[in-house]
Amino acid sequence: MITNIDDNVGSLRAMLARLGVADNTLFVFTTDNGTATGGKVFNAGMRGQKGSEYDGGHRVPFIAHWPAAGWNRQHTSDRLAHAVDVVPTLVEIAGGTPPAGLVWDGVSIRQLLDPAADASDWPDRMLVTDSQRVRDPVKWKQTAVMSQRWRLVNGKELYDIEADPGQQQNIAAEHPQQVEAMTAFYDAWWAELEPTFQQTTELAVGHPDAAVVSLTCHDWIGEGTSPWNQRSVRQGQGYRGPDAKGPAARGASARHEAHWAIRVVTPGRYRVALRRWPAEANAAITASLPAGSDVPGASTAFRAAAGRAIPVRSATLRIDGEDLAATEVMPSDTEAVFTAELSAGSHTLAPVFTTDDGQEVGCYYCDLRLVAE
Repeated sequence: MITNIDDNVGSLRAMLARLGVADNTLFVFTTDNGTATGGKVFNAGMRGQKGSEYDGGHRVPFIAHWPAAGWNRQHTSDRLAHAVDVVPTLVEIAGGTPPAGLVWDGVSIRQLLDPAADASDWPDRMLVTDSQRVRDPVKWKQTAVMSQRWRLVNGKELYDIEADPGQQQNIAAEHPQQVEAMTAFYDAWWAELEPTFQQTTELAVGHPDAAVVSLTCHDWIGEGTSPWNQRSVRQGQGYRGPDAKGPAARGASARHEAHWAIRVVTPGRYRVALRRWPAEANAAITASLPAGSDVPGASTAFRAAAGRAIPVRSATLRIDGEDLAATEVMPSDTEAVFTAELSAGSHTLAPVFTTDDGQEVGCYYCDLRLVAE
C-alpha cells in the first residue's frame, strides 16, 4: 500500500505538470489515522496504532505544496493542528467566507503552512480526538484531549508529550490542575455536541443532481455491527444459516432490525431495486461468488474471500416499519424491483430478503430512482 500511494502521488504530480498547472495548484498530502499495521515497521516511537487514543493512532503528516505562493521550500511546523482546521484553511486560501452564523470547529492554519509567515505568536489551544465506532457516542471512549504539550487520555492518564513522546509515563497524579483544566475543556466540548447525538444523519434521495442513489449495508442503522467491507458482505454477515440457534431454528421469522435513514427531497414514485451483490458484479441474488485474486501484503485482501450463497426465497419492501409489497425471487434474478410512492421528508427504509428457513436478511445494496413526480 505504501508503494501504491507513492506511485499514485507521483502520477498525480506528473499529470499536473503536463497540464501546466502545477505551480498554481495547492497540493495537499495527508492521511486519516495513524499507522494501521505499520507499527511493526516504523512508528517513530509513538504508542498505539489505527483507532488508538494515543498519538500513534491518530498523528499524521500534513504536507502542503504550492509553488506560486512560495510553499515549495523546506519548512516544518510542530504546532498542534487537527482535521477540523482543513476547511477553514482552504476557504481562506480560496478567498471565501463562511455562511453567516456558521462557527468553525477549527481555525485556518495558513500561517503555519507559509514558510514566509511568522507563527511565533501562534496560541496554544486544546483539541479532542476520539474513536467511537458506535451508533450512540460514549463519553471518554478512546479519547485524547490534546494541547501542544499535554495529552489527557480517557480522562485518567496525563502525558507530557514533549518530554515523553512515547507516552509511557502517566503523570496525572503530579499535575492535578492540568488534568482539571483539560477535563473542563472536554466537558464543555461534550455538552455542546450532546444535543446533536439524537439527530440522525440521513441520506438524500431524489435530489436533482443525483438521479440514482445507491445505498450499501455499510450505512445501516441498527443494533450490532453492519457489514462494512467486501469481506463481510461476501461472507453474508447478517445471515445465520439453517443451523442457527434461537427463533430461526424453530421456524419463526428472525426480523431484520437495521434500516437506512433517508430524506426524500422530491416526492413521487420511485423505482427501488434490491440486491444481494453490487450492480457491478451482475450476480444473481442467490448466487455465490468465486474468491477474487489476492494481492501482496501483510493481510488477505477482502476480495479473496469466497462469496457465500444465501438461499433467498422472497424480497419484501419495508418502509417506515410497514411491509408494502413482496415478490418471489427466482434463481436467475439479480435484483428484486418495486415501485413506491415516497412523500417528502424523513423515512426509514428496511427492505429484506427472506430465506428458505424463514430468516430475514437485509438487502446489502439498494438503488433508488425517481420515475415520476
